[in-house]
Amino acid sequence: MDTMTLWHLTGWEFAALAFAALLVGFSKTAVSGANTVSLAIFAAVLPARASTGILLPVLIAGDVLAVLTYRRHAHWPTLWRLFPAVGVGVAVGTLFLVWADDAIVRTSIGVILLLMAGVTVWRRRRADASDPPGGGGTASRAGRVKARSYGVLGGFTTMVANAGGPVMSMYLLSAGFRKLGFLGTSAFFFLIVNVSKVPFSAGLGLIDGRSLLLDAALVVFVVPGAFLGKWAVTRINQRLFERLVIAATIVGGLQLLLA
Repeated sequence: MDTMTLWHLTGWEFAALAFAALLVGFSKTAVSGANTVSLAIFAAVLPARASTGILLPVLIAGDVLAVLTYRRHAHWPTLWRLFPAVGVGVAVGTLFLVWADDAIVRTSIGVILLLMAGVTVWRRRRADASDPPGGGGTASRAGRVKARSYGVLGGFTTMVANAGGPVMSMYLLSAGFRKLGFLGTSAFFFLIVNVSKVPFSAGLGLIDGRSLLLDAALVVFVVPGAFLGKWAVTRINQRLFERLVIAATIVGGLQLLLA
């Protein structure tokens, strides 16, 4: 399929994508899941299927910066527990993209965004009743089932719409992760998962030389976003920002469904 190039964009469209790229960097080092807003912007400016391939390298750039920032805080037992189920979800998502046309993908992204907004609201209400990471809740049979369920859903949503952030955020918070452990574990998780998606996206025609040229122009904006996130992580009013993210995600999801 034909991918989007830098030369197809108006100035305002590129500015919107640049802001979305900056928000990706910010979300990777401050508020995981905030890049659902970036997803809505990419899908609104670009063809829905193409947007998933163009956004992926931008996300990987943010993941690399997050790993460099929080690499000492990752909890690897949790990561190993999730990866097999995530692989299943990525495979299912790849098959879905082979079958789905642009309109179906656009609608699916809108539905996923609205679902993730609901998930985030539920997550915040449940966050206080969490177990410590690696504790009995995650080692039990119920904990393993929960990890597999979230892993499959996270793999599917990240492959279809690059929208696995809220799913994994809910899982990590429900497992009792504090801020730095949450950010470090999330950083390694998404770096590994997103890099593993590249061959699938390239095979589907969602990544090629022309799309990478657009990515090269956008990645520049990820870096200041990541530095802004690192500065803000100890200062930001988390509750207010999450409310704004939820509102923006709902608006983005509705825009995709109604457009």
